[in-house]
Amino acid sequence: MSCARVLVVEDDADINQIVTTRLTRAGYSCTQAFSGSEAKLLLGTGETLPFDLIICDLMLPGLSGEELISLIRERDRRLPVIVTSARTATSDKIDLLTLGADDYLTKPFDLDELAARVAVQLRHAGQVDTNMKEPSPATDVLSFRAWSLDPDARTFTANGQAVPLTRIEFNILEILMRQPRRVFSKQELFEQAWGEPYAADDNTLNVHVSNIRAKLRPTGTDSYIKTVWGMGFKLVEG
Repeated sequence: MSCARVLVVEDDADINQIVTTRLTRAGYSCTQAFSGSEAKLLLGTGETLPFDLIICDLMLPGLSGEELISLIRERDRRLPVIVTSARTATSDKIDLLTLGADDYLTKPFDLDELAARVAVQLRHAGQVDTNMKEPSPATDVLSFRAWSLDPDARTFTANGQAVPLTRIEFNILEILMRQPRRVFSKQELFEQAWGEPYAADDNTLNVHVSNIRAKLRPTGTDSYIKTVWGMGFKLVEG
């Protein structure tokens, strides 16, 4: 497999170059954009976005980071997006995750940590060297009450309606549906869905579960996910 294509959107030329140099050294093919408008042009108008991951600042000239993420999510709900920002408020992080970002790093950040998070996001998205993967056995479609989830096709339906999910949202539902009677702690669910250590004070998982429920509400199945207070989450059997 060819190296992953990363778009670095950052108006600070020094930061953009440092990030690009570090990720290029890690083996990624990087393209630089110094404004939201330039990034929009680089994304093109085709059905498929020409990048495997996007690193995006928020305070951008021409088109803000929030607007850029919205445009990306209109075209692709699974493309990994990592936000870098000087904003430190928890509410800012929650807003960005709700908008569709997959990860959030506060400036100033460690370049090695950024590279590690890029690797995690690409691994979840399937952008890994196929020579390093063992062939996976055929997987069956998972069913739970009015839900149907196909792990191979990465599709999910509720009451016969297709529900668009981000990659992490899909991972969360797949984990729950594989063991519907089990109560998953927040730590277990986070570490399996993201593939990285859980921070006890991180509200990221709650935000994603809230987003899933909101998407399920029109199908009448949002109550299938139960919060087990003091423990985590499980599915509610009919």
